[in-house]
Amino acid sequence: MNLIEKVAAARNWNDDERQVLEQVQRMTDAVIAPNAEHTDETGEFPWKNVEAINALGLNAIFVPEAFGGMPMSYKLYLEIVSIISEACAATGIIYATNYHGMKPLIDFGNDEQRARLLPKIAEGGLGALAITEPTAGSDATGMKTSFTEDGDDIVVKGSKVFITNGDVADRILLFGKWAGIDDAKKAISVLILEKGMEGFSVIGKEKKMGHHGSSTCALAFDNIRVPRANLIGNPGDGLAILLASLNKSRPSVAAHARGIARAAFKDMVSYGNERVQGGKKIIEFQGNQFTLADLAGELAMVERWIDYVADIVDGGGKDFGMEASLAKLRASDLAMKMTTECVQFYGGYGYCRDYRAERLMRDAKITQIWEGTNQVHRQLIGRSFREK
Repeated sequence: MNLIEKVAAARNWNDDERQVLEQVQRMTDAVIAPNAEHTDETGEFPWKNVEAINALGLNAIFVPEAFGGMPMSYKLYLEIVSIISEACAATGIIYATNYHGMKPLIDFGNDEQRARLLPKIAEGGLGALAITEPTAGSDATGMKTSFTEDGDDIVVKGSKVFITNGDVADRILLFGKWAGIDDAKKAISVLILEKGMEGFSVIGKEKKMGHHGSSTCALAFDNIRVPRANLIGNPGDGLAILLASLNKSRPSVAAHARGIARAAFKDMVSYGNERVQGGKKIIEFQGNQFTLADLAGELAMVERWIDYVADIVDGGGKDFGMEASLAKLRASDLAMKMTTECVQFYGGYGYCRDYRAERLMRDAKITQIWEGTNQVHRQLIGRSFREK
């Protein structure tokens, strides 16, 4: 076995997990990978891919059994994200966003909310996470979307931007500020917005460098009346819920970036063993071997770190914010580096759409930006060393 195969073998999946992963791999090989080029070229939402994912019941692996799920380990979930993302990054983030949006409901919602709102997701419904606004990106406290209490309802007014799945989601985890609380941090609250509520509109879809099949939308909330029963926790609990949720969604986007990096590395190895120059396979040139060795080492370390973070979560750990940030930071930086090197490895062909190298490079870039820019993660990690 080569280095990367040894890392994969060390996971020691149990029989149930191995069976799930085999089914996921067959599904991606048969449906998602063949659709990836078409999805990228047309920008059409990949409903066939979503249907294939739902046919395996993959949302159920993170939903509690009491609410329609068949829960399995966080490590398994992350591996599924990587397998799907390796085949099609757009589909990978669509699937992962279901987890990002609904895990806070699972962790912080009450039993009535979970019983009412989660079965739709377990059955294959789509979720979304709505935090970002034009004036509130890295600083969530700058959000202006307002929640105003009115009897048994909450009146929602405002807008969000860059919302993955925003136009197709059945459930949206929506953050805003509770009217009457002046403190910007203490005012942040969170509720579940259900599909079809009057006053909700999609006001635009972004035309992006990559991830063409994944909808990224601007949303407007024009005095939507949401039942107070959809408020998660109490008014003002939103920031704590947001930060706790990001600690689990950041390893998820790391797994997504890992999938892109895996794809690029496999393509480099395959191409290196096929392409002949000067009478030799290009993988036989020492310079190319050095490149592959460096990239393989970085990929192996990212693989092991993501596994480490998953083990913390599966073990019930609570304080892993720095570890989650490092996973997201290093996996996304590697995805960008790996795909850039992949294009270079292919030479002129890498710049053309004959191969997927250029698509992987376009898809990789956003991983350094969303779920906290890598500059923010470096700041979070770096300032932890300040002496108080």
